[in-house]
Amino acid sequence: MLVTEQEISELQNFVFQLNSVKDGIVVVEGKRDFNALRKLGYQGKILEFHKFGGIINFADSAAKYKKIILLFDRDKKGRYLTGKTIQLLQRRTKIDLSYKRKLRQITKGKIMFIEQLVCYESYFA
Repeated sequence: MLVTEQEISELQNFVFQLNSVKDGIVVVEGKRDFNALRKLGYQGKILEFHKFGGIINFADSAAKYKKIILLFDRDKKGRYLTGKTIQLLQRRTKIDLSYKRKLRQITKGKIMFIEQLVCYESYFA
C-alpha cells in the first residue's frame, strides 16, 4: 500500500485530536481495532463492542459517557452496528461520527477496517 507524507501527518493529527477529547470514549468492534489505535499512539479510553455480549448491554454501559466516538468498520456489519448504536443511544448521549468520516478522507477509503491502521505503525515510530 502506497502511503503519502500527507496521509502520515493527517493521521498523526487525527490521533492527536482523538487524544485531546475530554469526556469522550472511543468505541471499536474488537481487540485488533483496539490494538491498532494503541499502536498509533491513542491513549484515551476505548470500549470494545464485542466484550459486552450484545448491543443492549453495550448501549447501557456506553450511555454513561457524555460523548461516544464511533469507529466501527466500514463493512456491512460495522454499518449495521453504527445504525443500531445511533438508534439506541441518540437520546441518551452525543454520538460523534466525524472521526470515522475523517479517517475515510485521510486514507482515501483504503482503510475499511480499523485494525488495518497497523499498516501505518512504522511511520509513527
